[in-house]
Amino acid sequence: MNIYPENFEDKIDFYSIRTFITEKCLSPLGIEKVDSMRFSTDFKTIDQCLTQTQEFVQIINNKEDFPTESFFDIRDALKQVEIDNNFWLSEEEINLLADSLVTIVNIVEFLGHECRKEPNKIKYPELKKLADEIKTFPIIIERANNMLDKSGQIKDNASKLLSTIRKNKIDAEKDIAKAMAAALRTAQTQGIIGRDVQADIRGGYYLIPVTAANKRKIKGVVRDHSGSGKTFFIEPEAVVNASNRLKELQNDERQEIARILTDFTTLVRPEVSDLLKSYNFLGTVDFIQAKASFAIRIRAIKPVIENQQNIDWDNAIHPLLDIALKSQNQYAHPLDIKLTQKNRILIISGVNAGGKSLCLKTVALLQYMLQCGLLIPVKTGSRAGVFNHIFMDIGDGQSMENSLSTYTSHLTNMKFFVENNDNKTLLLIDEFGGGTEPEIGGAIAETLLERFNSKGSFGVITTHFQNLKHFAYKTSGIVNGAMLYDSENNCPMYKLSIGSPGSSFAIEVARRIGLEESIIAGASHKIGADYIDMDSFLQSIAKDKLYWENKRNELIHNVSINSNEIAIANSKMQEKIENLDINSHHSFNLGDKVTLLGQTTVGTILKLSNTQATIAFGAFKTKVGLHKLTPAK
Repeated sequence: MNIYPENFEDKIDFYSIRTFITEKCLSPLGIEKVDSMRFSTDFKTIDQCLTQTQEFVQIINNKEDFPTESFFDIRDALKQVEIDNNFWLSEEEINLLADSLVTIVNIVEFLGHECRKEPNKIKYPELKKLADEIKTFPIIIERANNMLDKSGQIKDNASKLLSTIRKNKIDAEKDIAKAMAAALRTAQTQGIIGRDVQADIRGGYYLIPVTAANKRKIKGVVRDHSGSGKTFFIEPEAVVNASNRLKELQNDERQEIARILTDFTTLVRPEVSDLLKSYNFLGTVDFIQAKASFAIRIRAIKPVIENQQNIDWDNAIHPLLDIALKSQNQYAHPLDIKLTQKNRILIISGVNAGGKSLCLKTVALLQYMLQCGLLIPVKTGSRAGVFNHIFMDIGDGQSMENSLSTYTSHLTNMKFFVENNDNKTLLLIDEFGGGTEPEIGGAIAETLLERFNSKGSFGVITTHFQNLKHFAYKTSGIVNGAMLYDSENNCPMYKLSIGSPGSSFAIEVARRIGLEESIIAGASHKIGADYIDMDSFLQSIAKDKLYWENKRNELIHNVSINSNEIAIANSKMQEKIENLDINSHHSFNLGDKVTLLGQTTVGTILKLSNTQATIAFGAFKTKVGLHKLTPAK
């Protein structure tokens, strides 16, 4: 399994995906799973992860009362218990252990629920499988609950001895209070201290503050003094005896608590291995619920997953772009993307800033997410496959350290692709052939494309090169695609249309930004009429597709007809969009010379049907509706 380059996740900003999922986690247990999430090529593992997440999406959407409290992580303490026989769990750790074990019990019971409408059928079968091998620990939970009160402190009745000690402590504290009250009254009566002087507590001792001149008039122990030396703090003799008794009891209490905690830890020690498995289960559940919460945020689903290589996504959306745009009350444009065994490599062309690179990044991110076990934002019914390798070449690969130029970096990537690609590889290449002199760059790109295709690889490749568009048209396994451009309003539509190459709309864009018409005319003259005519041909296809798309949408949204009529009308409109199928006023025969849309370029009819013809314009061949043709003069 290969993901290339090493910084693939950085290039597709997968770190942001991890961050969004981490924010949904309930504990470090789940966060650890997010951090360890990795690309997989195992179909069963991927399918299982997707199904588990899909089931948890249902739990959230159904607003079911799933246990989400007490996802605590005390694995470090448990591991210490396992290796150190002198170590014992603290009250706080036991409290966290008991609460989290109760949560595990509740989750296991929840996942064992059957469907109300279908008895004997588990409601969430894939999640249930996670719980099947998990032990619960009722004895540990019961012992902990008997030991600790609601605040997590050791109960008085945790043992008979502890109960006796704490009763004696109460008596000792009362004795201290009585002795101190008597000592205060005596000192006040003797005029050693004022009537308003009260006992002070310092360092756990009950003390009487007296002046330096009177410090020897009270029998007891000097425990402290003021910074100026004018006041001394004395523990009266009667209080000293009572305090010593209390300290002995406090020491006895600590020893008894240590014995109770040690006994409890001894109960836990043999179970540590299974307890750690239970905490791993808790972390997995936390991870799944976090993935499900993120899936709901980006409106993601589980597509039909197949154990083969293919992509057939409807309304695919780049989730990070969508999140960013939503904050601006905008939305990301959905893309329909298809790679099949018949058309494995998609060559995308079109205007600059029209969404070609975004389309490629969307494929990269969603396929990677899918094979990491994440649901993806596509339309229900979309299909997806599994690839063993994903290779990507995108962005400027220049490096100050290794002195690689953009094109050298690009060729270095292509070398790796050629040496490692196969029929289970997904290639993602942006601006294929760019970065060097166009003719040689285009020739090398075409040769590489031929090699990739011969290996049966899949791919999404963006380009402006006409030779690659021509190669895609005439080569089995490769298909052209275009990012549509609204030439009437001079703006990109960010919509992918598969089946025809796209125009770069270079002249239109130049006019839109206000470049002098004389410069545009000069450039048009230099490039030649044939190129301009061919670009006009590509633009006309885009315009026709846009026209019929608008007509179909207008019919669906504005005309009140029943669902059957909508389906029929929609089918007819789609056929027109794809085939440009309108009857011609002319009749043609094989070998006829024709022109396209009143252009001067003359082509020859090679193939003919009732609605379409295959035309050769020099070395370029294309299919076009008969309504587009007129006899050459």
